[in-house]
Amino acid sequence: MAQAEPILVPEVSQSRIEVRQGFTGANLLLYGAVIAPPGSRDKYDIVVVLKGPTEAVRIREKDRIAGIWMNAAATDFRSAPSFFAVASSRPVREIVDERTAAIYELGTDFIQLSPSGQIDPEEQARFAKGLVELRRRQGLYQEDPKGVRISAGVLYQARINLPSNVTTGRYTAETFAIARGRVLASATAQIEVEKVGLEGSVVAAAQRWSFVYGLGAIALSLAMGWVAGRLFARG
Repeated sequence: MAQAEPILVPEVSQSRIEVRQGFTGANLLLYGAVIAPPGSRDKYDIVVVLKGPTEAVRIREKDRIAGIWMNAAATDFRSAPSFFAVASSRPVREIVDERTAAIYELGTDFIQLSPSGQIDPEEQARFAKGLVELRRRQGLYQEDPKGVRISAGVLYQARINLPSNVTTGRYTAETFAIARGRVLASATAQIEVEKVGLEGSVVAAAQRWSFVYGLGAIALSLAMGWVAGRLFARG
């Protein structure tokens, strides 16, 4: 008879985060329990991966040409997570091998990016590394090798900071219970990050009535230009 696997019961402190004017970020608590099968002697490690909505990204590489820094090569990625954070009970390299880490994206080095068109593998790796480094500096890609606390071998909790520049949309928090170098259980929770208030209304209007919104924006720009012209003419 096959050995029973553990069960993960995940929870999040906020299933909905409201982004208002003056939003300074949020501290998200992810917690839960690992229910081990009867007779199990496994000691579990926990890894939590929080991903934001994917988006298309163009990465440009600057080069010094004739003494001037200019845009040189560029590449496009069809789907890059707008936010990516990993918290673990200890460094991932001590928990699983690189192959397993790559399969489950257990780290910023293992984010699965999809380039557009044909690209040399070495060039793709260089641009991918540049994208990760850029977003790490922006606080959008994070790793905390001691970010998960486990109590009594059953309860766990992790805190992940969402910066003020996060993209709105649906975020996925995936939790993995790992023992003996194998992922034995996983569970997923969803978090909605939404703009509310005046900004949220503007965004919703732009998405719902894009044509009318575009005409309104053009009309407003023309009106402001006309007013500014009249004021300068009087001066």
